[in-house]
Amino acid sequence: MDRNLEISLKLLQELAARLAAARADLVAAAAEDIGAPCRIAGKEVDLAVEHLQTMSVEVPDVAGKSPYGTVAAIFPYDAAPIMLARVGGAAILGGNRFRFSFSSVTPRTARLIDEIVAPFPEFEPVVGLDNRSFGQQCVEDPQVRVLFISGGGEVGAVYARQALSFDKLFFAGPSGLPPVILFKDAPLEKAVPFVVKRAFLNGGQYCTTLKRAYIHREIYQGTVKQMIAQMPEIRVGDPGDPLTWIGPIKVQRTRTLLDRALAALGEQPQFLVPPHQDGEWQGPFLVETPEPPDLELFGPFLALTPAADDNEAVTRVLRSRYPFQVTWFGTPPPGAKEAFTQTFGMVHDNPDFLFTPLRLPFGGKGESGWILENTNGALVKRDGAFIYSAELVRGK
Repeated sequence: MDRNLEISLKLLQELAARLAAARADLVAAAAEDIGAPCRIAGKEVDLAVEHLQTMSVEVPDVAGKSPYGTVAAIFPYDAAPIMLARVGGAAILGGNRFRFSFSSVTPRTARLIDEIVAPFPEFEPVVGLDNRSFGQQCVEDPQVRVLFISGGGEVGAVYARQALSFDKLFFAGPSGLPPVILFKDAPLEKAVPFVVKRAFLNGGQYCTTLKRAYIHREIYQGTVKQMIAQMPEIRVGDPGDPLTWIGPIKVQRTRTLLDRALAALGEQPQFLVPPHQDGEWQGPFLVETPEPPDLELFGPFLALTPAADDNEAVTRVLRSRYPFQVTWFGTPPPGAKEAFTQTFGMVHDNPDFLFTPLRLPFGGKGESGWILENTNGALVKRDGAFIYSAELVRGK
């Protein structure tokens, strides 16, 4: 193995150890900053540590290729340790430096991660600078050759106009309301717990959490009954309580998006369980509706909709404005799997995980995400799921 790769792998092992040692502090910081339940924040740290410890499996993605230089990223407010491991780990493995800023709503997490990476000059955390200013600095700094951003469509549009400042610009756009389909033969003993837990994981504050479910009408009533029976497990409360599933929703923008989604359901939404809605205490919103709103959304929201048959469910999902991710249980009708793969960035066929494995390809299509690559002064746009380590080196 190349000596530089050996050095990078050793560095990432040391970073993993420092993250693991700071686990309790990172969990407390996530609770203070954004209300993340300890069971969720702890799992994020564990996933980040495991990912960094096993970076050697990604060596084939970078071997024999050259770095870009400085890779920069603007962290969203959720899952900062995972961003550090997944994007930062790939950047370092490829021989780059990694410069990154934090959401303004995660100051304690930012300070902790700044301390954790302090021994490694290859990591350049920027603490206390708002993301807009950090992004503009990246645009103006010729050393920054790759930039990761996330947010609403308006954010992507702003940076797209400045994409020629970089060799690559990654935009993780809005995931909208990621759908799940329960086909007529869906295995409910597997599907129901997954859908309920996946919808309300971390209060629905991941772009990969489910937001709408299309259910074949012949299994609809039985499925809804089983989902309601699962809901007592989705507890709203103190983030420090290991039984809490949804802590306080501290981010105002998230609460605003929730309000907008609920308003789109009409004057009297059909709640299937009584929700909390008092300031930061929100959800879980399990609703029944003939037509879920197709808009940007974060937060603990899941809309259930009966479909006349499997083909109708497929047709409705393929009309998604934000083709970020689709999940299904059971057997899709002929041609549906191919249509989903062509339309959506990420496709999950009868999944058996709760937290998305960090080495699955990541990314949406259309309005939900893209890459702009500068090729001799001409921008080439592409979308779909990608592998971080393979994208952060030249000559792939």
